[in-house]
Amino acid sequence: MQHILILGVGRSSLSLIKYLLDQSEENDWQLTVADQMLNSGLAMWQGHPRLMLSRLDVMDQFRLSELVTGADVVISMLPPKLHIIVARECLLRERDLVTASYISEEMRLLTDEVERKGLLFLNEIGLDPGIDHMSAMSVINRLRDSGKQLTAFETFTGGLLAPNDAIENPWDYKFTWNPKNVVEAGKGVVKFIQQGKYKYIPYQKLYRRTEPIFISGYGHFEGYANRDSLKYLDVYGLRGIKTLYRGTLRRPGFCRTWDIFVQLGATDDSYEMEGVKNMTHREFINSFLSYNPSDSVELKLAHYLNLELDGPEIHRLKWSGFFEEDLIGLEKGTPAQILEHILKKKWSMEANDIDMIVMWHKFNYLESDQEKEIHSTLVAKGDDELFTAMSKTVGYPVGIATKLILQGKISVKGVKIPIFEEIYKPVLAELKGLGFELEEHEKS
Repeated sequence: MQHILILGVGRSSLSLIKYLLDQSEENDWQLTVADQMLNSGLAMWQGHPRLMLSRLDVMDQFRLSELVTGADVVISMLPPKLHIIVARECLLRERDLVTASYISEEMRLLTDEVERKGLLFLNEIGLDPGIDHMSAMSVINRLRDSGKQLTAFETFTGGLLAPNDAIENPWDYKFTWNPKNVVEAGKGVVKFIQQGKYKYIPYQKLYRRTEPIFISGYGHFEGYANRDSLKYLDVYGLRGIKTLYRGTLRRPGFCRTWDIFVQLGATDDSYEMEGVKNMTHREFINSFLSYNPSDSVELKLAHYLNLELDGPEIHRLKWSGFFEEDLIGLEKGTPAQILEHILKKKWSMEANDIDMIVMWHKFNYLESDQEKEIHSTLVAKGDDELFTAMSKTVGYPVGIATKLILQGKISVKGVKIPIFEEIYKPVLAELKGLGFELEEHEKS
């Protein structure tokens, strides 16, 4: 019997657990799921003979060591900053590790020792990062192997709400993954290449530099640049390419409204605000505006950021409750924490909400000096508020990769991401069988 340890019961863990439990009898797996707080969604598997639940504070080194030692492979679905604690324990106990998160610099420093011990610490094997890497490398390598010259690669992914005319939501958005990550998205300097020129966007300008995108059958979107695209020049082997751009998708109007929070300073997580216990939603917004006893908060905000009082941005804020006199409901908090808490009141998934994942790649290449273009699109919808499209597209690749490791089908060792054919080919093939396939269309 092989033992799988899953650390963390977040929004994407339920689909992962279901995938592994559905195959546990056939593969003779035993699952242990451990976290400080065990998700109520786990109740559906209460009494399952192949599942054991355990409470764990990851800072309890003795208990963590005990759990890792008893596992054949460890999956960390914990917050990204905690992966390194798990990784060091896996290194000490010589256990393979799988995460869906970006490789941190601390994790990267373990590379030599992980390789020396013959282990695999596979990161970035979720949706974005994850399916984006694998689907991109599949096309890039196919073009490269056939002698075609790739001149541009753009990729966008978004976790959104599926269209539902019966439910009003002017943002067309709710939290389908870690809300903290949504609030802090885009911080730092964005870097990319456009037509051979290096481009940089500071955080305070990011949400005003958007690109309109139309996907046939699914409508209009807007994309904003995502983090540091330049690091993928070497990861994807694209030195010399004229355009390399990674972005995030939202529905039109989202970014211009989110930019209000950025310009106000409401996404700042570096200091705690005063008087939070008695602060209302309206006072939160007003705290970032100039003092004027005669003007309303709405009017001051409109003047400050050159908005129309009856425009779509003010409407989205009103719908979200930012001008209400409701207490925030926190004892203390940074602006970012307060913003997240207020948004959760309207942006939390409910029973009648269905989410949608949209991933869109554009590849430009030369074939016999003729310019051609490939569009590759993945659209997936969730089942309900538990088994969301986000949960599936993050959890399934993690589960499939874990299965491949346990079956001895991955030979690569070290701290890696899934850009190797022996990883992405079988993972993409199984995802296709599960209904998650990117559709390709070629243009001349």
